[in-house]
Amino acid sequence: MSNIRITKQFSFEAGHALHGYDGKCKNIHGHSYSLEVTVIGKPITDTSHVKHGMVIDFGDLKKIVKTEIVDVFDHAIVFNQNTPHADLGRNLAAEGHNVLLVDYQPTSEMMIIDFAKKIQAYLPENIKLHSLKLRETATSYAEWYASDQD
Repeated sequence: MSNIRITKQFSFEAGHALHGYDGKCKNIHGHSYSLEVTVIGKPITDTSHVKHGMVIDFGDLKKIVKTEIVDVFDHAIVFNQNTPHADLGRNLAAEGHNVLLVDYQPTSEMMIIDFAKKIQAYLPENIKLHSLKLRETATSYAEWYASDQD
């Protein structure tokens, strides 16, 4: 049976600031992120299986990504916990804001690496993460491919 790629799209809103950056993105700002998640595997051939013919149920993939990424990052402010932004983040969190303090600079490149690790941890053993595309704006995005990893 052939390997088939399945892609599901997601979206979320999030703010961030890039500490130490030399441009406008050093300021707190937000994006309407779009995330494409592509997995690869063989369709289930067991005719008695409720998911017969599927690589993975789109609903099962949605549950993983929604729980691990979308529900966590949507309408959050993301700061690098190893910068002075962490103090601002803790103050905002104390005021009831949704703040994520991560251990990396919250660029699209670093976020997509984080997302890949989180998604891979929950995929069934026979399903592999093929690629991710994280669109920050209509014209700017980062891509992660399993085949590019060391």
